[in-house]
Parts: sequence; structure tokens; C-alpha cells
Amino acid sequence: MLAVMSPWKALTAALWVLIALAGLWLGLLGIAMATGLALVLRRGAEIDEGYWRSVLDYPEPATIGARPVSTRPRSRPASV
Repeated sequence: MLAVMSPWKALTAALWVLIALAGLWLGLLGIAMATGLALVLRRGAEIDEGYWRSVLDYPEPATIGARPVSTRPRSRPASV
């Protein structure tokens, strides 16, 4: 994006400002998350597994290794 905008100095500067603000926002979010985690750990509380599964999008333990539910009847391949 910067290479495309390089002939226009004003647009290049605006793009750098946008990149800097996005970086600052991500940095502040990281600090807030680390602070929240430190507060939880300092209290001695435990973050339950359900929270981590929701954040990391793991399947529930009951569905691990289970066959997917299908509404189609089971059929054999045409070559059989």
C-alpha cells in the first residue's frame, strides 16, 4: 500500500499515521490484557478451561473424536 501511495507525499504520510495509530492501539490492548491476566493470577484465581476454549476456538471435549452428524443416509461409493 505504501509503495502505491509513494508518489503522493500527503497520502503516504496519512498512511503512516494510520499504521502508527493501529500499532499504538494494539500495544495498548496488549498492555490491558497483560494487566488483567496479572490481576487474576495475583488473586490466586483460576481461569477456567471454558474461557480458553472460547478464546482459542477448541472443540468441546465431548465432540473430540466424535463423528460429525450428517442428515444424509449412509451410502457406499459407486465403485463398490
